[in-house]
Amino acid sequence: MHSDPIADFLTRIRNAVKANHRVVESPASKIKKEITKVLKDKGYILDYKFEDNDVQGTIKVALKYDKINRTPAIQHISRVSKPGLRNYTKVEDMPRVLNGLGIAILSTSKGVMTDKEARVQNLGGEVLCHVY
Repeated sequence: MHSDPIADFLTRIRNAVKANHRVVESPASKIKKEITKVLKDKGYILDYKFEDNDVQGTIKVALKYDKINRTPAIQHISRVSKPGLRNYTKVEDMPRVLNGLGIAILSTSKGVMTDKEARVQNLGGEVLCHVY
């Protein structure tokens, strides 16, 4: 049993990128599915597949690499808000990751989205992770 399943999911992705794996598999949950959709929409992963083979199901994520020199699209992925210390932000104090080149994934009242989308919709929320 994990106390922070989102951190476990991000660590699986981070470890797979460092080991140059093509696919990473993780137990599924609603929040992990939403984070995966945001990563796909922003071009950090190639594709994903949700499999409902048991009670929880699994997520298979195809990682994205540069074709020429095999550098991964995800250079850095880290958890910000943790179960012991939640990190909430207002729209005025929204974090800018790598001066706008990266993304912060937020959980808002309108669902999981990036920091840029939350600014446009004038929403704050819990900062789940930073990706660049």
